[in-house]
Amino acid sequence: MARSTWLITGVGSGFGRNLAEQLLERRDRVVGTVRRPAPVADLVARYPDTFRAEVLDVTDTPGIREVVDRSFAALGRIDMVVSNAGYGLFGAAEELTDAQVEHIVATNLVGSIALIRATLPHLRAQGGGRIIQVSSYGGQVAFPGNSLYHATKWGIEGFCESVAQEVAPFGIGITIVEPGGARTAFRYGSAQVAASMPVYDQTPAHAFARMLDPDNGLAPGDPARMAARIIESAGVEPAPLRIVLGSQALESTLATLRTRIAGFEAQASLAASTDFPPGE
Repeated sequence: MARSTWLITGVGSGFGRNLAEQLLERRDRVVGTVRRPAPVADLVARYPDTFRAEVLDVTDTPGIREVVDRSFAALGRIDMVVSNAGYGLFGAAEELTDAQVEHIVATNLVGSIALIRATLPHLRAQGGGRIIQVSSYGGQVAFPGNSLYHATKWGIEGFCESVAQEVAPFGIGITIVEPGGARTAFRYGSAQVAASMPVYDQTPAHAFARMLDPDNGLAPGDPARMAARIIESAGVEPAPLRIVLGSQALESTLATLRTRIAGFEAQASLAASTDFPPGE
């Protein structure tokens, strides 16, 4: 008997694929979305009773609603919704084309927002559930040459933190997952790189090129272990607002936040100087 039912976007590779495999192995039901059916044909064959594949491009907002509505109608209840689909885009801000900017925002930010909004009426109607948004430690930390990716991740984290407070009274929990570097196609296959402008050579904006080259060392994160921790988080009550995966990611996040807090604390007098004096 199935234990829980999950809806996961982007199960063709990376975290999505690892999540689907582990959940199906333990007999949970999974609705997994892909842009092309071929990458999950093996899962369809191995798990005909517990895996349901849906072809979806998350830039298609009406399509998201159709898939979500159809999945809830077919399965009766979906316990966990994982907004995972997304990709990385590297290059200095002025190297990016308008089309590249629009597409990553439509995919990573607007697509995630549309998925969450589409699921909320169903989760309320069934009396609760869990939404897991796969972000990145790049939702807290920013590096040169990655500005639009950071824009989408910082944006979706703010959205989720607000919505988590809105839907808590209905028994809906939201968790933001912030993985560090992992050995997935995100870094070593699907990452997109803008056309290079020589003026940025030998500057921090092009430092990402070394990271994307596996000859310089692989990322430390194990996607299978990360997927296992994500699955475990779904059973934690109340839902943790954020979980960071990867020791390097946590160290970098803590260092960044400490610096940011120190900068804010140094502005106490400046901030107070713009208030009306007491009694006025």
